[in-house]
Amino acid sequence: MQLNIGDKAPDFKGVDQNGKSISLSDFKGKNLIMYFYPKDNTPGCTAEACDLRDNYEMWIERGYAVVGVSPDSEQSHKKFIDKYDLPFPLIADTDKTIIKDFGAWGLKKLYGREYEGLLRTTFVIDATGIITNIFTKVKTKDHTNQILESLK
Repeated sequence: MQLNIGDKAPDFKGVDQNGKSISLSDFKGKNLIMYFYPKDNTPGCTAEACDLRDNYEMWIERGYAVVGVSPDSEQSHKKFIDKYDLPFPLIADTDKTIIKDFGAWGLKKLYGREYEGLLRTTFVIDATGIITNIFTKVKTKDHTNQILESLK
């Protein structure tokens, strides 16, 4: 499924690192930065999470919530959050339902080899559930500025 700017975000329901249920309706009336990343504790994913962490207060002040999604388990997310002191929830989408609903799963290439995997993608969703921006070429070390530039 290919989502576009202006589309209604798919309604999702998942569980975070503590087993707490999270759904799109939890963010009604708030803007949401929902980022999909391949794997906890890998260099690019850690850089992206830490960049969003370091700017988290600014996002809150601007009326945004931040949620990460990956196919890792709740336990893996808990360790990742504890290790890097992440202030936002991470959804454990082990069956890849949310990932596929958002179109963040597909064909990747590495060293000439093709395989299916998570496509690092960020969705900015407004307070009414409409997608206002999609990032498919994520700058992991400078993702906050990349998002901020699009909001101008």
